Amino acid sequence: MSRITASPKMPRQRPAHGLFARRGPLRRVLRYGGIVAIFACALVVAGFLRFADHVTTLKPPADPRADAIVVLTGGYQRIDQAVDLLRRGSGKRLLISGVHPATTPSQIRRMTQSPNDLFDCCVDIGYQALDTIGNANEISRWIHDRGYSRVLVVTNNYHMPRSLMELQRVDRATEFIAYPVVNSDLKTTNWFANPSVLRTLLAEYGKTLVAFARGLVGWSMGDGLRSSATLAKSVQ
Repeated sequence: MSRITASPKMPRQRPAHGLFARRGPLRRVLRYGGIVAIFACALVVAGFLRFADHVTTLKPPADPRADAIVVLTGGYQRIDQAVDLLRRGSGKRLLISGVHPATTPSQIRRMTQSPNDLFDCCVDIGYQALDTIGNANEISRWIHDRGYSRVLVVTNNYHMPRSLMELQRVDRATEFIAYPVVNSDLKTTNWFANPSVLRTLLAEYGKTLVAFARGLVGWSMGDGLRSSATLAKSVQ
């Protein structure tokens, strides 16, 4: 009696052609897309490391001199430094840009412990700017109204690249001199091990990338200024 043996199952052949084939279009897209994604991530990480190294090594000029001084609000230390530069004669006049409408000049004067005559003669308060874009527009108008051509820019070191980018975008005729305010020595400390510092640098790097991309594609985000009606309502 003969025994019938079952033939072994043949492995399932993958189609040589088609969407899911080894050399098919979908696999090709996924493969090249993965390579592009890895390359893009590497660029972003490398860019952040370069950005962090740049801002942590920024230093103010030894003998700053300009026609005027502008400071972008965001911390009292910035305003203190700007007022001190005005006292030392580094510029003829100071604009404090982006002040909240509820803040009075006398409050700022008391906070900086400045004499009345200094504020009365040489300090202007800008209430219109809502963000860094607004700072740039408010500052540019002030500069051209007064005919200045060389201006010291006071802001935190991590905020300086984006501030200069926005200022130079709206005003190419003015020479802007960076005067970074350094809150702490980030160069000789492990800033990457400090969650607060790392978070601040990452957030500012992201905003700087967006500002750079806006310049490339011409994407407008408005002028960043309070309207006159909104400003009047805020003051009341």
